[in-house]
Amino acid sequence: MIMSSSRRRWALPTAVAAVAAVAAPPAPAHATGAPATLTAAQRTVLIEATKRFQDVTLAEAAGYLPTEDCVPGMGRHYVHPGLAADPAVDPTRPEVLLYDRRRELLGIEFFKADTDGSLTTDSDRPTLFGNRFDGPMTGHPVPHGAPPMPVHYDLHVWLYRSNPDGVLATVNPRVTCP
Repeated sequence: MIMSSSRRRWALPTAVAAVAAVAAPPAPAHATGAPATLTAAQRTVLIEATKRFQDVTLAEAAGYLPTEDCVPGMGRHYVHPGLAADPAVDPTRPEVLLYDRRRELLGIEFFKADTDGSLTTDSDRPTLFGNRFDGPMTGHPVPHGAPPMPVHYDLHVWLYRSNPDGVLATVNPRVTCP
């Protein structure tokens, strides 16, 4: 990881580069066809685990690092490299925090590298509270000099900015970039 002391920007490690670039949203991975959602109790678990990160300085102190760009429909990603490299899904420890241009917390993103690196298999597809992650998807473009990004899965959760497309939709039309 390379970080400049003056701007706290970094070159993305392989496992977390997914959050740094714009990509076409993957097709929903929810097998039942029913809208993906969270129960009130599940939402409470996620909010209790992340509400302190409404203060971006606390997120940075906890190890979340800002990516270079704002992604339209998603915002600015703050990635925790250690969590992104961990194959476990822990609802209380999201790999990515999503902020707007004013550094207000919008939501969270769970990210997991695909274990076999194949777009044609999904036996290792992660879930969060029974909701299947989107993917597998190819790695997105990464900044020059950063390692290539692996095939991966992700799941966005819009906890702090309502999304007319749903709490687990990939993009939020209410999130814009300057």
